[in-house]
Amino acid sequence: MNQQPLNILMVLRSPVGGLYRHVIDLSEELGKRGHKIGLIYDSSTGDIQTKQRLSAMQYPPLLGVHQVSMPRLLGPADFFAALKIRSLAKSLQAHILHGHGAKGGFNSRLAVIGKNSFSSKNNVPGKHAAIYTPHGGVLHFSSAKITGKILYAIERFLIKKTNAMIFESAFAKSAFENQIGKISCYSSVVHNGLLPKEFRVLDNNKIKFDFAFVGELRQLKGLYVLLDALVDVKRQDGSGAKLIIAGGGEDEEKIRQQIIDLGLSSRVLMVGVKPALEVFEQARTVILPSLAESLPYVVLEAAAAQKPVLASNVGGISEIFGPTANALLPAGNVLALGKAMQQNIDQPEAAMAEMKIRFGWIEENFSIASMTDAIEKIYREAINY
Repeated sequence: MNQQPLNILMVLRSPVGGLYRHVIDLSEELGKRGHKIGLIYDSSTGDIQTKQRLSAMQYPPLLGVHQVSMPRLLGPADFFAALKIRSLAKSLQAHILHGHGAKGGFNSRLAVIGKNSFSSKNNVPGKHAAIYTPHGGVLHFSSAKITGKILYAIERFLIKKTNAMIFESAFAKSAFENQIGKISCYSSVVHNGLLPKEFRVLDNNKIKFDFAFVGELRQLKGLYVLLDALVDVKRQDGSGAKLIIAGGGEDEEKIRQQIIDLGLSSRVLMVGVKPALEVFEQARTVILPSLAESLPYVVLEAAAAQKPVLASNVGGISEIFGPTANALLPAGNVLALGKAMQQNIDQPEAAMAEMKIRFGWIEENFSIASMTDAIEKIYREAINY
């Protein structure tokens, strides 16, 4: 017997980056399965790319796209945001409020406190459910500072109001438990999934660079380590290896200055914010020298596009690398990264062999279908608990 579709509200603060990509992909797949989806995000965020992403959806949010004021910092505005989300949930007869990230999770769970059901008695049986995917969330704040202490205390309280927590990696779940404490509600690890069209070989005729970096231009991403390592890396003809960098962020000017100071201006090209696959096509190998991560889409995308990947052993990247996890590099180590980059150039057959193993692992374990199956099951169990 077919189960009735659900009314699902996705709540997040800022519609950018990997978190937003996850929400859009999940919403599309759930919409294809007959569920009604609504998106709620901060009224002060969003740009042309946000609108383009929404307009490109094959299964648009039938419950609408709603903007609610959700300032980045905790404050009185959150009380009004929660009331607005609560009102939307009631008018749209939501069965699921799925909060993503710190603010999305905070406001969506605050909205359900004291409420037994938003849905019609003639619709799906059972109560509404508050689901939370942290995506790092409050863990970005230090527990040694007063702000972190307050946020951690709020998180411990809100867990009691949460029907289920979904973590994108085993690392993320472990980190949450270590910093916040025991998770009293149901919790599960569901890896991010890729679309079928992302498992393909890119056009190798467009390759001009040895390495590509795609991501935010900030210290946490380890770009300064990558640039230092690049200095002594040579192509087989003796010329300096070349790097393309795509992204934007707070450290862009510092990175530009480092490129000049290291004499790398002729070997490094910064192209701003570009689609990842468009940048991957221009390089033989993708590099992620991060100092901290959760489960980065850029590694999944590069592996699915059958590109060799050099990455730091941080966060959940080892879960993506699977049987090739022993190839991961120590974070922040210029010498180790430089050596791996040189080996990647000197031994291309070995790099491609490792890539093939990783591709098989990704193809088997990180599909959008398996991700949505697991999350949909959690939704069903939560509203009928």
